[in-house]
Amino acid sequence: MSTQLSTPVNRQSVEALSTSKGEPAWLAELRAKGAELAETLEWPKPEKVRIDRWNLNAIGNHQQQDALASPDELPETVRELLAQTSAGLVVQRNSSNALKQLSPELQAKGVIFTDLETAAREHADLVQKHLFQAVAQDENKLTALHSALWNGGIFVYVPKNVEVELPLQGLLYSDDSAAAFVPHILVIADNHSRVTYVDNVTTAYGAGEQQPLAKQMIVEVFVKPGAQVRYATIQHMADNIIDLTIRRAVIENDGRMEWIVGDLNDGNVLSDTQSILRGKGSTSDAKAITVGNNSQQMSLTTGAVHIGRSTESSMVTRAVMKDKATAIINGITKIEKGATKANGVQTEKVLMLSPKARGDANPILLIDEDDVKAGHAASVGQVNVEQVYYLMSRGITKKNAERLIIHGFLAPVVSEIPIEAVQEQLQRLLERKLEG
Repeated sequence: MSTQLSTPVNRQSVEALSTSKGEPAWLAELRAKGAELAETLEWPKPEKVRIDRWNLNAIGNHQQQDALASPDELPETVRELLAQTSAGLVVQRNSSNALKQLSPELQAKGVIFTDLETAAREHADLVQKHLFQAVAQDENKLTALHSALWNGGIFVYVPKNVEVELPLQGLLYSDDSAAAFVPHILVIADNHSRVTYVDNVTTAYGAGEQQPLAKQMIVEVFVKPGAQVRYATIQHMADNIIDLTIRRAVIENDGRMEWIVGDLNDGNVLSDTQSILRGKGSTSDAKAITVGNNSQQMSLTTGAVHIGRSTESSMVTRAVMKDKATAIINGITKIEKGATKANGVQTEKVLMLSPKARGDANPILLIDEDDVKAGHAASVGQVNVEQVYYLMSRGITKKNAERLIIHGFLAPVVSEIPIEAVQEQLQRLLERKLEG
């Protein structure tokens, strides 16, 4: 079944979409409100990147997909990403649920791992309370449109005092550039729980030219008091995809959030990852890497907002730029009034492999409190010639010496990926993008 989504989106089109899905009234109204907001709001305006020149209205049509009987039916390029050991698996095809699995042991403990549409019907109390609370509908045109159009998505809920030892894995892929790709991820870790969630967002196109498609993805994570969440994601989509992704976590007393982000798309990218340290003693650790090639334009922002007392944040971003690629990399640490004893540090490093590439590293500290610590470091440069000469003196070719240095430059993030199959895929993607 295909539901036509008009451009611009309007209330009638999203009401038809909601009706076709049999959604609850509260969700139908949320979609309708999003469509109305989108008519009045503007697109985000990231610094030095004119995303309004991108084809943002290429949102495609909603196309319901058939479920898969087993992972064996997945395309080979997607199937090879499956973890050998995981606690659960949810697969989304073109923002439509294709497959979901969860171990009986975790089901018995009350863990919920399913598609977000099913969760909205079966666990409305949890979903309605949290959906679009970390990322507001009316923040900008992107968030409003997403609230009207999201499909499929993934929902994770871990009850109080439950620790999920093995990672939960999500595979989200597009194999039809005419189909809308608008997933929403909602993760809730209740008091003193612990979970690792890993997703891989990719394309699996066959032969033939693909039309432009604007992929919209929003991630909301809620870390309750004493809980710990590790969220790892590898984004790798073809050059016809415009990637628009917002990730946000709200962390309460003594909670901990870890982000591990690999932005390795081939098309233009707007990526915004932020932790809101609301509770006393809450902590956040964010690591991100990207490799830009060809004529890619990228706006990559990592941020932490300190609200609670004695909060700590760490942010590390590393980028490698080739060809004529452009990246604006922002690290934003905001310490609000009253966030005493806060400590925020950030590092942005860009490695330039071409004289025509551009990489701007912008560390930003916004501090409204006196009794705090904050620091930053930023660098943009080429491969260290002395390091290359040293390796060559040990019998290594210049090309391999540069490869070793680049991989060492990215290793602090790559090594943090908690699923071996996904880590191996990240290594292959890095090789492919670096080799060109």
